[in-house]
Amino acid sequence: MFPENVINVLLIEDEEFDVRRVRNTVKPFSDTINIRKVISNGRLALDALALEKDGYDIIIMDFQIAGGLMGEQLIREIKKIDPTLQIIVITKMTVNLADYDFANSLMMAGAFWYCTKYPGDIEEYIYQPTDFLLSIINAYHKRVLEKEQSKSKSKILRSIEETLSQKPIIGNSPLIVTLRRQIEKCAESDASVLITGSSGTGKELVAVNIHHRSKRRLENFVPINCGSIPNELIESELFGYEKGSFTGATSSKLGLFEMANHGTVFLDEIGELPMHAQVKLLRVIQEGELEKIGRREPVKVDVRLIAASNKNLEKEVEEKRFREDLYYRVNVIPVFAPSLHERPDDVPMLAEYFLAQFSSDMGRTKPAITPEAMSVLQFAPWKGNVRELKNVMQRLLFLDERIITKEQMLAAVGLQTGPQSPSGGILNLSELQEPLLLRDLERMVRQRYIEYIRASSSSDAEASKKLGIAPPNYHRMCKELGIK
Repeated sequence: MFPENVINVLLIEDEEFDVRRVRNTVKPFSDTINIRKVISNGRLALDALALEKDGYDIIIMDFQIAGGLMGEQLIREIKKIDPTLQIIVITKMTVNLADYDFANSLMMAGAFWYCTKYPGDIEEYIYQPTDFLLSIINAYHKRVLEKEQSKSKSKILRSIEETLSQKPIIGNSPLIVTLRRQIEKCAESDASVLITGSSGTGKELVAVNIHHRSKRRLENFVPINCGSIPNELIESELFGYEKGSFTGATSSKLGLFEMANHGTVFLDEIGELPMHAQVKLLRVIQEGELEKIGRREPVKVDVRLIAASNKNLEKEVEEKRFREDLYYRVNVIPVFAPSLHERPDDVPMLAEYFLAQFSSDMGRTKPAITPEAMSVLQFAPWKGNVRELKNVMQRLLFLDERIITKEQMLAAVGLQTGPQSPSGGILNLSELQEPLLLRDLERMVRQRYIEYIRASSSSDAEASKKLGIAPPNYHRMCKELGIK
């Protein structure tokens, strides 16, 4: 119960009689409780705390103190200096320990505990000496816990800031300025968001920025690609199941919505959800509860939903492939991620950002791009949007040139064919600096071909169909090849 460290106390009291009573009460435990300083003025006490913020653990203060700053106001000012400081009030304001209104006003201001100075015939000790000493010990433990929580929260917030710095919304075009403003507005709300836009425009990037700027930023962000999960597994992945609910269910499984409880779920390609999963998703949004396979009672969850789709969901509703009631529940706040060809002025900034990023990762000097080459880049069609631009920047680094010329840029973006064109074939052997192992060459060919197909597809589901592989296998292959 007693802490290993000494508890340093600041006593704010202007009556010598009561100072003596406090000292006598804690004297048997002087090895643990150290009244480090006594100050008889509320304003001077604040000055002392400001100068030596970590010098005290517990504040014991008279409710009515000299200096013009007292009571709840003094408590609030102390908490502004350090919210983890614990405050114990001793007072003549009440003799009734069950005075709820008085106690509540102290607790609301930030006090940990209070005791009355009465009865006055106790001259040697503070009234309720055992409770007084216990409150000091408990207050110290609470301070230690709050300090640890504060450190953990600070680390998480620094991690969030680092995440946001690594996932910026790049560009100064009016469309991107509007998008950033929408992200800020979405972060202030807890309503469902639907992000629309072509494949490769960065819809997940928008979702990440909304979550990490919202009040849920300290909780989990769980992204789910609805097109990558087989229809027969979608319910168990999203909502989980109980042990023994079906053959092979040897243990219970948490669904992704439970993992995201109090945080955010990002449903990418929500238009790929089968109808039976749409029904259960609607219940989660409307009632805040989900139905697990093998469980009779629903499970309560508190989740903020962000969805994305490159399909026209209104058309999907008309053609009975997407529930109308779910569409209106999902599309509370619509956000549009613009295509790259709609904002050509942002292309140079994006190109320089990706070149710097990949150059750093590969340990190479960032090449310069001539104005003519940048003009080619700026007005390319960009069917694959930012994803395609990112791939082109990575491709250019394989040339290992100090300066990227117009001809090299034309070849890189596929606007010029010929034997030296990187996009004229899946692999240009002249790019290779040295012979590769066969398995590394095979990996390179697979990676480039998948990137090529992905850039010309409207969605990952379409890309997997063109490649002739199941969506789960397609996503697993992308992960293995490092394709995001």
